[in-house]
Amino acid sequence: SGGGKSTVGALLSRFYDPVAGAVFLDGRDIKTLDVSWLRANIGTVSQDVTLFDGTIAETITYASDASDRESRGRADVVAAADVANARGVIEAFPDGYDTRVGENGALLSGGQKQRLAIARVVLSNPAILLLDEATSALDAQSEASVSEALSRAAEGRTTILVAHRLATARRADRIGVLKDGRLVECGTHEQLMKKTNGAYRALVETQLQA
Repeated sequence: SGGGKSTVGALLSRFYDPVAGAVFLDGRDIKTLDVSWLRANIGTVSQDVTLFDGTIAETITYASDASDRESRGRADVVAAADVANARGVIEAFPDGYDTRVGENGALLSGGQKQRLAIARVVLSNPAILLLDEATSALDAQSEASVSEALSRAAEGRTTILVAHRLATARRADRIGVLKDGRLVECGTHEQLMKKTNGAYRALVETQLQA
């Protein structure tokens, strides 16, 4: 906690810029990229999902740009819901995709909100997926369903996964360990576990004991 994990995501999205150093995307400093284009190519699912009052269908299409929203049919929305493991939940509501979610998703459970957020990201089709503690507030059953949906959404995309739970982090191709705002270790799960006094190994052993 407090290591700077969420800050990395905020820097990538240019919510603010680094005081020193730079963030590069495909070899280019993101300061040289159009910020609207940059953010349109980053899909974020966080622990605290923001949903506006509207129907489920409107919620899923919300992240697409205006011209894209007009061209999206119900089949596209259903396909995105399928990837997000949300289709069964949505179709169980009496009004289906026309069900209202309430202000900030007040009429939905935490797991339902997360799955709609994933469907929203899938439909917008970003090149980069940023997952910031996306399952940490869920119960075990909801977490399993949402984690499966996130794995599907990540296919074919560069995915940055911010996590405390190391069972989630170990799926990554490369793991970075942050401490006091600095990257102290980087490698695969297997490489980092071989470090006798490594920070990552210590975290894993602490969680296993717990």
